[in-house]
Amino acid sequence: MWKLISLSLLQSLLLSGGQVLLKLGLIKSGPFRWTAEFFRSQLTNWWFPACGLSFTLAGILWFYLLKHYPFSLAYTLSCISYVFGMVAATLVFHEQVYWTQWLGVLLIMAGCALIVK
Repeated sequence: MWKLISLSLLQSLLLSGGQVLLKLGLIKSGPFRWTAEFFRSQLTNWWFPACGLSFTLAGILWFYLLKHYPFSLAYTLSCISYVFGMVAATLVFHEQVYWTQWLGVLLIMAGCALIVK
């Protein structure tokens, strides 16, 4: 069970990290325009390849989890990414996260704990 939990933590961290890198890349990309020049300029935005690498690693790990563990456990534990997302919102993006949002994440984590017991 601990292997499943640790792999799920890693997969969720990679998935959340990919989302953070994607948002950082979009912030750095400037105003969006439907032009070839805009899309060419994004080729030098290193946040996007880093995001793609993080998503790729998360996907490969997800394949492993689905192959070797019950879907009901693996899928439920993927919700751990909500915790990482909330932490990134506060630490990386300096967003205000309300106590009700933290309570919601706490309830999700309580549900995960009940499912793996």
